[in-house]
Amino acid sequence: MRRLVLACVCFCLPLGALAQPATPVEPVKDDYHGVALTDPYRWLEGSAAPEVGDDDALDARVRDWSLAQNEYTRARLDALPGRDVLEARITPLMEIGEIGLPRVRGNLHFYSERKGDEAQPVLYVRDGADGTPRELLNVNTLDTEGLTALAWYAPSQDGKLVAFGTYRSGDENSTLYVLRTRDGRWLSEEIPGKVGGVSWLPDGDGFLYRRLRDLDDPYSGQVKLHRLGEHHRQDPLLFEQYREGPLATTWGPFATLDKNARWMQLGYYTSTSSNDLWFYDFGEWQRTGELKRQDLFVGEEGTAFGEIVGDTLYIQTTIDAPNGRVIAVDLKKPARDNWRTVVAERADAVLDSVSIAKGRLVVTWQKNAHNQVELFEMDGKSRGAMELPGIGSVGIAAEQDRSEIFYSYTSFNEPRSIYRADTRRGGPTLWERPDVPVDPSLIEVKQVWYPSKDGTQVSMFIVHRKGLELDGARPTILYGYGGFNISMTPAFTATLYPWLEAGGVYAVANLRGGGEYGSEWHRAGMLEHKQNVFDDFIAAAEYLQAEGYTDRDRLGIYGGSNGGLLTGAVMVQRPELFGAVVIGVPLLDMLRYQHFLMARYWVPEYGSSEVPEQFGYIRAYSPYHNIEPGTDYPATLLTAGANDMRVHALHARKMAAALQAATVSDPEEEPVLLWVDYDAGHGQGKPLRLRVRDVVDRYMFLGSQLGLNFTHAH
Repeated sequence: MRRLVLACVCFCLPLGALAQPATPVEPVKDDYHGVALTDPYRWLEGSAAPEVGDDDALDARVRDWSLAQNEYTRARLDALPGRDVLEARITPLMEIGEIGLPRVRGNLHFYSERKGDEAQPVLYVRDGADGTPRELLNVNTLDTEGLTALAWYAPSQDGKLVAFGTYRSGDENSTLYVLRTRDGRWLSEEIPGKVGGVSWLPDGDGFLYRRLRDLDDPYSGQVKLHRLGEHHRQDPLLFEQYREGPLATTWGPFATLDKNARWMQLGYYTSTSSNDLWFYDFGEWQRTGELKRQDLFVGEEGTAFGEIVGDTLYIQTTIDAPNGRVIAVDLKKPARDNWRTVVAERADAVLDSVSIAKGRLVVTWQKNAHNQVELFEMDGKSRGAMELPGIGSVGIAAEQDRSEIFYSYTSFNEPRSIYRADTRRGGPTLWERPDVPVDPSLIEVKQVWYPSKDGTQVSMFIVHRKGLELDGARPTILYGYGGFNISMTPAFTATLYPWLEAGGVYAVANLRGGGEYGSEWHRAGMLEHKQNVFDDFIAAAEYLQAEGYTDRDRLGIYGGSNGGLLTGAVMVQRPELFGAVVIGVPLLDMLRYQHFLMARYWVPEYGSSEVPEQFGYIRAYSPYHNIEPGTDYPATLLTAGANDMRVHALHARKMAAALQAATVSDPEEEPVLLWVDYDAGHGQGKPLRLRVRDVVDRYMFLGSQLGLNFTHAH
């Protein structure tokens, strides 16, 4: 497949170096609704396979194989010329400070920040927006390896206490603790079980929370109430995830209280794009012990969730409004005839988020895959757009008791910065911005539209150095996701700058399956329409080549998680189109994915091979099942996390083995590499040193294959 020999590429190892590990073929035959299929690498699933059960010997064999692959991969990637140069450039870019939006309680401002070479962010508090920062919780002191991460934090309403969760090595199974703000001392609380969703009682003596009853059962979600000083085993159960029927595959419950703990709203996801929404008189339950459910939305297509002010629930919903709207429900008179539309659906923009700041609704719209912010009175009267620095992405932090808000803003050429603004007096001012050792003004960003296979117009952002000559042969990275209603909006990535400075191009396609253009855009990339996502990505690649940005030898693609499914699928469908492929923490065996970890959550998004009507279209695109022996596949890097609680590492393992056996490409020039990280999960919570290694791996692999030299700019 290699169409040209790139002088700067040398993947060859010295004589006597490691050879690509061999993988035994141990076929298992399956019958899918009368269709016979053979799985040659079922053994690489280990004891995670539902038909295997505990098998320590098999798991040890899989681990030995994975470690041999890791050793081979490290030898290949670490030997690439210029790696030390790139690592020296990437490290200070990764050490750029990261600061979160503050959460304000009274005059106390809580926020997380990572400085310099700290492995993990630290929790701080300021007395006043411009007060002196005081360290509250530094998880770096809890773990010398930097593998313990702060998952979340939730200050009480008066700010005197903070509940928080930590986990280790990327497993996301957070344990809840509570600390005292005045001195940082931890209380005796310790609640295990992937805890989150904390909603404090107004007097600060307890909180609502969500947890798993059983960590080995990702479908065992519970909503409970905890009183400080009591053992969590005595916490009353308010709701438990359904155990039977199709709802057992959903994401389960979420719940919040209003500021006075009079009302509780409780949602229950029924798919990746829909949820039921109920409410309860929580005050009555506290008085009488009777918890009576009252329905708002049940069995309807769309999402609905909101925030309670007094006795009114302001609901952001896509039900009967694919682009989103805001309705107000008086919880004392909840009949649907009494509902009011406060912010109507718009045809030209998608409702992204709604926050409430002392008598004002702060509404974030998404238009053409970037954000706009508009202020409304509580009755829906518009107060106009809020000033933003440019075309980018926005996050809002607002509180019901103050008109002041904080918002984050970022774009491809603008580092993530935090601003203060007043919803009644206006005038944003910069609160915090990291110093970045790059010049964003040297970068050009454009948005283009291109036709997909069926004629649908798809948008794409293209980023490169200003004045770059587009000679049709620029090393280019095309990134995409295309699923779960997640939008790919502009964001600053400092580590991208060495690629851009050296003459590379970066593109992000807004594929169907995402949320950029409303819930209909999402549904157009779900279930039987999933091939639309792959067609959109392939069309983006063809556009970049046709418009003179790059050619097939210099075009690389990258995606992670659902985006790993994306890059795996298009690579096996159009191997001749790409020079290099990175497949991160992916789903790849789509006929068996639903049997592992929490993957039944995603059946409403993808379907299941257990359903005859869905088997056909899943089989047609499942990357693992569409590898063809004797094909000239492009160089491929697959990554996985051994502690991943979302996507099992078996997908990357099986795909790597199958590709290594099938490809007729020269493994010295176009290798198939696998990296299974035994200190990580799906990617969350990685310490700085591991993130630096991963970024350098990815860019060195892509640069070596696509002809980009990081030692000097072109």
